[in-house]
Amino acid sequence: MGEGMDRVRVSILGATGLVGQWMIKLLANHPFIEIVGLSASPGKVGRKYGDVVHWFIPGDIPEYVKDMALVSTDPADHKAADVVLSALPNDVAWPTESKLANAGLNVVSNASPERMNPRIPLINPEVNWEHLNILRDLKGNWMVKNPNCTAAIISMPLKPIQDLIGTLHIVTLQSVSGAGYLGLSYLAIDGNVIPFIKGEEEKIDIEINKMLGKQLVDHYDPWGKPIYVTATRVPVKYGHTAVIHAILNRNADANQVIERLRRFKSLPQEKELPTAPREPIKVLDRVDAPQPARDLDPMAVSVGRVTIRDNVLRLVVIGDNLVRGAAGITILTIETMKTLGIL
Repeated sequence: MGEGMDRVRVSILGATGLVGQWMIKLLANHPFIEIVGLSASPGKVGRKYGDVVHWFIPGDIPEYVKDMALVSTDPADHKAADVVLSALPNDVAWPTESKLANAGLNVVSNASPERMNPRIPLINPEVNWEHLNILRDLKGNWMVKNPNCTAAIISMPLKPIQDLIGTLHIVTLQSVSGAGYLGLSYLAIDGNVIPFIKGEEEKIDIEINKMLGKQLVDHYDPWGKPIYVTATRVPVKYGHTAVIHAILNRNADANQVIERLRRFKSLPQEKELPTAPREPIKVLDRVDAPQPARDLDPMAVSVGRVTIRDNVLRLVVIGDNLVRGAAGITILTIETMKTLGIL
């Protein structure tokens, strides 16, 4: 892919935040997606990106964006884009995104408002790329939502075994970067575990049920499985962990589960999309795996501690909350839409 291919022009809302920074890093030298606009809060408009960003992620600011002048979130500033990518904070996202949508622009958004809207697909490309097909039947522009970062990570290993699952019990151990650059004070989290993250438990439940269900043009049929979640914040910089206990609906063997997870591939792998991990689910054999400090992969999800006892399957899962859970999933969704001919 890439040679002679029409380019997809994107602009980024919230370009100076952690997720916006990752989008910019991942799009450096992309074979067919190019950035035509970067937007930030009103006080930064007109200034050069390199002068205002507090670059917090690994590596240097990519040269290609340093001198780009930041624009506003007004639709007029995004007319050159085929798709607007939103990395806005949840509290300001919907008024801005709906204004862009009403002006006829296409939006792929990382923010939570309207994820459960029955007419807006909620996409984790390996898990439910087929849900994008409803966009073919829409006249005019569209909006697509990314899932919550933890739901994005957890839904991956559930996909190849969803037919075995009756009920899910999940405890998450979520890193501080999930709260954003200014989201949590050092004093609150250092040496501590906080057993509550506002809104998170409900999102994980309903969003996994939407992604593993069926999407029709004007409604979706949820997967329909009960999911009980306890979300916790832990003093880890990057990477969200989840301990999953799945009560199975029939007898299964742990080796069969491992084999399904290892063999799992989907459209992004078959089409060799640039941002797709070659092996979306990595099953690790070490007894102490997976660990955020050792096993974090940008786009793949790592799984360990796979056991079945008394018809209860245990998995420990980790994923990169900023890349697979946010910036990378956005770009992979654009690539998937391109290969499907929707873009």
